[in-house]
Amino acid sequence: MARFSFTFGVLLLVGLSLSLRAAEPRTLGEIERLDPAFDKLVAPGVKIDVLADGFEWSEGPVWSNVDGGYLLFSDIPRNRIVEWSPQNGISIFLERSGYTGKKPFTGSEPGSNGLIYDAQGRLVMCCHGDRMIKRLEPNGTRTVLASDYNGKRLNSPNDLVFHSKGALYFTDPPYGLPQRYDDPARELDWCGVYRLNGAGKLTLLTKEMTRPNGIALSPDEKTLYVAQSDPAAAIWKAFPVKADGTLGASRLVHDATKWVGNRPGLPDGMAIDAQGNLWATGPGGVYIMTPAGKLLGRISTGQRTANCAFGGQDGSTLYITADMFLCKVETLTHGNTLQDRRKQNNAGAKK
Repeated sequence: MARFSFTFGVLLLVGLSLSLRAAEPRTLGEIERLDPAFDKLVAPGVKIDVLADGFEWSEGPVWSNVDGGYLLFSDIPRNRIVEWSPQNGISIFLERSGYTGKKPFTGSEPGSNGLIYDAQGRLVMCCHGDRMIKRLEPNGTRTVLASDYNGKRLNSPNDLVFHSKGALYFTDPPYGLPQRYDDPARELDWCGVYRLNGAGKLTLLTKEMTRPNGIALSPDEKTLYVAQSDPAAAIWKAFPVKADGTLGASRLVHDATKWVGNRPGLPDGMAIDAQGNLWATGPGGVYIMTPAGKLLGRISTGQRTANCAFGGQDGSTLYITADMFLCKVETLTHGNTLQDRRKQNNAGAKK
């Protein structure tokens, strides 16, 4: 399908106030190697490269190979989606990405958060301020996919992942509400993980996690991973995915609570590589873990690190949104995409 974009030019335009230093490549933080297996994922000597900075709170990166390849990500407080490409640098892709109301938004996170493409290449957005999940159509209109559960408005959808059979899994903490947990407009008594099937039916899968945040599927789609951004229990859990798409009993993958307060940030977004390893943002950076939860290494940005996604033409570049920064790390693996899982699912069905 044709690419749809609201591109208003590079951020040298008045009022965008983003700092790009392409002529002076910069790095930040360090890469910690905690297990010999990590050397098969990130080569020795690789740095954390800064691509751009000056954002209020960068989140939700997603890569597209259309038009030579570009990355989209949310700048939540500014209520916009930003585009970065190797050819053109930074530009604005979409304004009013998460809040479209007429009244001024009184909270700090009105914009879109998690972003993902569906099987048809359409962008699907977690819209904090509007408390909905929406799809951006090729003609620029927006279709609401989910807004309430049993007649009660969602809190503020945060992150999402598509199953190869079409269902959409997403988390719903209250970070987009002006007063978060104590907001008087909050209608649900829990923070849930949900499944939206192809017919538009919304199912609550679990409400056991206090602050569900990042979400991802294993390559075989038999496991759903969910991050919990609770400073009292900064953990990642894994849920078996049943044949009907619902979840079985959870298991703890990894607990990073001891690092809370010592390193900035909490468990947030994540990406899965082709081998099934988790690249999960947590206190201080990105934690690289096996499916069993063994910590192999850390990409320590030293910043509150929100999210990460594999991209680049071969899918081996890890793009990281860390507070005001957009960064990248070159890896020796590649991401597990929806297209990869669809191929694997179809191959399994033919056996």
